[in-house]
Amino acid sequence: TNTKMKSVIFAATIAAASAFAPAQVAKTTTSLNAFEDELGAQAPLGFFDPFGMLSGDCTQERFDRLRYVEIKHGRIAQLAFLGQVVTRAGIHLPGSINYAGDSFDSFPNGVAALFGPNSIPTAGLVQIISFIGILECAFMRDVPGTGNE
Repeated sequence: TNTKMKSVIFAATIAAASAFAPAQVAKTTTSLNAFEDELGAQAPLGFFDPFGMLSGDCTQERFDRLRYVEIKHGRIAQLAFLGQVVTRAGIHLPGSINYAGDSFDSFPNGVAALFGPNSIPTAGLVQIISFIGILECAFMRDVPGTGNE
């Protein structure tokens, strides 16, 4: 048993030491190397395209468009998170949400505002989604020369 114990300790020591050995990094020769010098590409991953959206015929225009859309959606997600934090803190718009006199704070926070017994009426959800669609199509667009394209 003493020999077995020494063997186990030796194997564990070798395994632990191999964790600190430098890993071999393979050189990739794909078309994604064209974007290795773009802003955001950093070691150890370099240019990271997990869904392969730029594989195949990838042009600079397509890359710029995807980057613009990613930044826009990131900003929208940040605003959504901020909206959650603010309403969870109990800060609501003053006044009524409809002509029946329901106040903004009479509706629950989070997903309960969309589903459940005290949720926002369907007509209100349709208005919210329509407003977002109008913003997406009419206002949140590429404007050449302003730096957001």
